[in-house]
Amino acid sequence: MKTIFTVLFGLAVASSLQAQVPILNSYPSARATIYLDFDGQYVTGTSWNWGGPINAQPSGFTTTSMTEIFNRVAEDYRIFNVNITTDSTVYAAAPLKQRMRVIITPTYQWYGSAGGVAMVGSFTWGDNTPCFVFSSLLGNNTKNVAEAASHEAGHTLGLQHQSAYTTACQKTEYNPGTGSGETSWAPIMGVGYYRNITTWHYGTNTYGCNYYQDDMAIISGPVNNFGYRTDDIGNNHMTATSVGFTNTGFTTTGLINSGTDKDVFKFTISNPTYVHLSAVPQNVGSNNSGANLDIKVSLLNDKADTIGQYNPAALVNASLDSNLNSGTYYLVVEGTANAHLVKNESLGYYSISASPISVLPIHRLALSGKTSAGTHNLSWTYEADEAVKHIEIQNSKDGVRYEALAQLSAGTKTFSWKPLTDNAPFYRIRVITAADERSYYSNVITLRDKNDDKAIARIMNTMVTNAIVVNSNNESNYQVLDGTGRLLQRGKLFSGTNNIDITNAQKGMVLLRIQGEAETATWKLIKQ
Repeated sequence: MKTIFTVLFGLAVASSLQAQVPILNSYPSARATIYLDFDGQYVTGTSWNWGGPINAQPSGFTTTSMTEIFNRVAEDYRIFNVNITTDSTVYAAAPLKQRMRVIITPTYQWYGSAGGVAMVGSFTWGDNTPCFVFSSLLGNNTKNVAEAASHEAGHTLGLQHQSAYTTACQKTEYNPGTGSGETSWAPIMGVGYYRNITTWHYGTNTYGCNYYQDDMAIISGPVNNFGYRTDDIGNNHMTATSVGFTNTGFTTTGLINSGTDKDVFKFTISNPTYVHLSAVPQNVGSNNSGANLDIKVSLLNDKADTIGQYNPAALVNASLDSNLNSGTYYLVVEGTANAHLVKNESLGYYSISASPISVLPIHRLALSGKTSAGTHNLSWTYEADEAVKHIEIQNSKDGVRYEALAQLSAGTKTFSWKPLTDNAPFYRIRVITAADERSYYSNVITLRDKNDDKAIARIMNTMVTNAIVVNSNNESNYQVLDGTGRLLQRGKLFSGTNNIDITNAQKGMVLLRIQGEAETATWKLIKQ
């Protein structure tokens, strides 16, 4: 017999009117069933009845609260081939040795002060032995009740507690997890009341600091005999699921059901479009409450080469805002680790929405920069029609994979630092709006090392779209040529910042040749 530790809250008085229990099922095609019983149950003839029958009273929860509890528990078991239900007829029709009734009730006096109680392995006993969650001792708090329901059902599936140990092997019976806020984490079989993300875990259990328990392997193992759900989306661009991008964009859903699972979607844009895309894990409220999945998304071009990756450190959802040319693209969704959660346990359901944007809240976002004695000095301007939350400086060694370098307040317009190496990093600015945390990106620039300070000019963006930005020390002449050496245009640079319009140039390699008083220099650029 196993109990779950809980902090005791003041008892709440249940309403005399029992709300209608909503009929909900997480995976109706599954035969294995976990039944959340909210409407009370008269229990007799089980191993719990040492003191006689147990008249467990209805939970007293509202329909809204019952739905939230169901959604939280359903997400905890989403990756498995098991149905979480609130329908007693579904429980009655399930195989005798593949079902469990979780009685959520304020009636605890027959047992004592605990958040819940279950018998390990009883899911397969076939004798209707239930487990209990004592809602009144959990303050009738929907999150705490849901955590206890998943935890107690986990015991019936064969799990012991996940425990934490010091280096001296001193035990904390319930692993409390780590962190705060949206990305905080705890194991379901520890104590998850105080963390946002709770997942099945591979870690030390109650038997000792050298005993490791793989929750998912036990739940999906041969004893319970239901395994995992079948993967729903292709894992690479060859097997990608196509989604149609219409004048309103598209919406779709998916399930990350293993640490190696990647869901790949294919979409085509017929005209150049500024696209906002958001991938959100299953949750029950603000700040992705109750999510089990921290998402990373990657955008690939038609050749399956990575254009960008998006994984905000403090959030479990991910979004991108990008001006995409006409063509075919691939979107890759996967679970990712964060400071508290490991990748193999970042699993769950998610939804994606993509939409074209005609009016941009952030526009005229331009980045420029220069070097001075090895220090890289960046400056930028932008116009905003919405409040800005903060600005992020990003840099990259290859111009493809960017990392956050610094986070600055909304009013900041300059940034300086001295790189440890002279590897000419690429820079861009990410502006995040306050209302919906959309991201907008500046042009990309490259700053050369300190030896480039004496060059006749500095090219600020080696990957270009409509213009080449050049910082020139003096007046000089320039030529723009295509990759074959054919002259496209010529002109004169003035001292300071110059913008060379190449809108009419073909995509691909472009050569910029600058003739100074004493030397000529040529740069290879890529027009996107």
